[in-house]
Amino acid sequence: ARESYMMSDGLLQCPYDINHRIRPSRFPYHLVKCRENNPSAAKFIVACPYNARHRVPKNELDLHMATCGHKVSLDNLVVSENEPSPWQCPLSTEDWEKGKCHSCLLYRCCLFFF
Repeated sequence: ARESYMMSDGLLQCPYDINHRIRPSRFPYHLVKCRENNPSAAKFIVACPYNARHRVPKNELDLHMATCGHKVSLDNLVVSENEPSPWQCPLSTEDWEKGKCHSCLLYRCCLFFF
């Protein structure tokens, strides 16, 4: 499987057209355009579920997924519900009823006249 499309000069090779060499910063945009311009090649190429920049032939996807460097272990993503959170909600010191001022009441009264 082609794990990396990186060329020796730092450019990336397009999976849809081997004659295309693209700067890494432009690669995602190029993939979208080149996929639209090459529908016959796009039928046989799929995106890696771990990194959308990885495009591999459909028949090599299982091998790529097993060896992809961007694969994240699900064990690292599981959050235990048994552990209490260290975060504590701060006590509120605000009292919105206590802070009413006369200008607020005057404003409400004046609204009826306009």
